[in-house]
Amino acid sequence: MLGWLKRVFGEKKPFQPIREDLWGAATAPYLFMRGLSPAEREKLRLIASDFLHRKRIVGAADHEVTDLMRVQIAAQACILVLELGLDYLDGWSDIILYPGQFVPEREVTDEAGVVHTVRDPLAGEAWLGGPVVLSYEDVARSSNEDERIEGFNVVIHEFAHKLDMLNGEPNGYPPLHKGMNSETWKRAFMEAYLDFCKRVDDADAHSHHRGDAAYADLPIDPYGSENPAEFFAVISEAFFETPDLVKEDYPAAYEQLKLFYKQDPLARLAG
Repeated sequence: MLGWLKRVFGEKKPFQPIREDLWGAATAPYLFMRGLSPAEREKLRLIASDFLHRKRIVGAADHEVTDLMRVQIAAQACILVLELGLDYLDGWSDIILYPGQFVPEREVTDEAGVVHTVRDPLAGEAWLGGPVVLSYEDVARSSNEDERIEGFNVVIHEFAHKLDMLNGEPNGYPPLHKGMNSETWKRAFMEAYLDFCKRVDDADAHSHHRGDAAYADLPIDPYGSENPAEFFAVISEAFFETPDLVKEDYPAAYEQLKLFYKQDPLARLAG
């Protein structure tokens, strides 16, 4: 950590650390903060400060971005790179913040080759080589005990996509560290993904709405069954927010996430 601090504060224009009172107000409700040591909390505060120095957060649809909002986003984004470093988030600069869910227009081709225009509301979106787009209504949900869905964190989700995109289009296979085994990763995630898809299909067969009791036993958001990229992003949310559920249901995937993020959220809780 000392080497990292020397490199950062050695710059000509060092960042301004986030005020401790603002940091406390922004991060106190977050599940991923549980178990962090004082040293880890301070490291995260400084990395988040550097993040805000490097990135620009702009409001869309006349949305006014406050200092609290900026720190909330930075803290949630930077928990993923606490042990990886901000270089993992290089190559782009902007975060676009809407007041609520946004509705982009896009074209999709169905199995018959027919092109359709769809307008689906989104809570977040990450662009390859471009910005991250977020709904603040959904960002704020992670800090509201009355509205919070445990394991749901749109910022962690979209920034996990950004890490996945470091080697191209997102596919659930981010660039692994030296010493990690690609076949072990693929096997752990494929087995977990296929099992999860089957569980979601079974729940779908007994329900017409994904908020129903049929989905209560799923360890992560059913949206993770969409494709391997979404599975990686969704299970990353749960890894930091509800690690006990991930470890219990998909221990091999948990071990790979632990190696990739160089963190063990469940061990923090146990300590």
